[in-house]
Amino acid sequence: MSRAWKEAQKHIAGGVNSPVRAFKAVGGEPVFMERGRGPYLFDHHKKRYVDYCLSWGAILLGHAEEATTRAIREQARKGTGFGTVTEYETALAREIKKAFPSIEQLRFTSSGTEAVMSALRLARGVTRRKRVVKFEGCYHGHTDSLLVKAGSGLATFGSPDSAGIPEELAALTTVLEYNNLEQLESFFKNAKDTACVIVEPIAGNMGVVPAREEFLKSLRKKTKQAGALLIFDEVISGFRVGYGGAQELYGITPDLTLLGKVIGGGLPVGAFGGKKEIMSALSPTGKVYQAGTLSGNPISMVAGRAVLSRLSREFYRTLNQKTGAFLRQAQEILRMKKKSAVIQSAGSMFSLFFCGQKPVNFSTVLKSDTKEFKKFFHKMLKYGIYTPPSAYETSFVSGAHTEHEFEKTLKAFEKW
Repeated sequence: MSRAWKEAQKHIAGGVNSPVRAFKAVGGEPVFMERGRGPYLFDHHKKRYVDYCLSWGAILLGHAEEATTRAIREQARKGTGFGTVTEYETALAREIKKAFPSIEQLRFTSSGTEAVMSALRLARGVTRRKRVVKFEGCYHGHTDSLLVKAGSGLATFGSPDSAGIPEELAALTTVLEYNNLEQLESFFKNAKDTACVIVEPIAGNMGVVPAREEFLKSLRKKTKQAGALLIFDEVISGFRVGYGGAQELYGITPDLTLLGKVIGGGLPVGAFGGKKEIMSALSPTGKVYQAGTLSGNPISMVAGRAVLSRLSREFYRTLNQKTGAFLRQAQEILRMKKKSAVIQSAGSMFSLFFCGQKPVNFSTVLKSDTKEFKKFFHKMLKYGIYTPPSAYETSFVSGAHTEHEFEKTLKAFEKW
């Protein structure tokens, strides 16, 4: 056991501050990273890795990107937090609204989980209903109401829910199968008590599994008819698959949108927003209470704006094209080596599934060979390629990745 890992377990519960980092799903000890630069991470032994985890998708332009770090340094000299209103919040909100027309007003939080928690309360407050509907395999943070058959870290550890959640609260959550149109239509024959339906329009927490267009269109239609709110969790897909997120790709407008990761430029952040008539129900103008001491923290706001202000549809065309070209070559190598594996992608998000066909929901994701993934993960690590340490997570490409990094990765694929 390394000194760093031994010391971490003495002082931090489980040795980590987020479970998947513990490498339980792949075996071995976690790698302690010291710094990042562009498309690379460097561990505390100075070994360099091509990074496809990218802070779980939050790093879009590359590690320690100059304009972003400059904005952070300049703001830090002015102050790290004030607990007051600032124009930095308004500036970042404007950048988000440019890309997401469905968001008329928004509110910042310090994490995606906090944004989810707040959006659920808002939906219940506006509709005066209790029931929440989610989909198996979609993860929306560790909010009590949604930690039911959640996928991601929970799937990694083989647990469908969590201790510490009252059965009475879980009973108010209905879990349906992702991409199952028949089940969706059956549920909405009697959904009068439903406050909202929350969904990842492009799932990223059971690996990359895009929703079928007809599934999302039906979901939009059924929620409107039932008077329930439709919430798109775009914490991962927002500013990842395209400038306007998954909702732009599908041409579907949700009532509320959840964002995080990229919008903070690599710093802790979350946001939820939607129609003004819904958002006005929040305190201080309405009766739904939500607050946060560090919400809208100036350093997170300026870092996020430093990234978002330079994004465009042309940026995403370039990023998605180079990602697609890289993945096509990777899939061809897998074919030639006669590996039973498929790559599924959306924009600059991708996942490698060790199964015969592309998964469409959580039950098909579970058919993937996790033992084979463990072998793959450690081989890649050996060759200096860092991917998320779980078969149920998503890998990412940044604007800093070039042909050089892709060639190094493809050579590692060939050796494996």
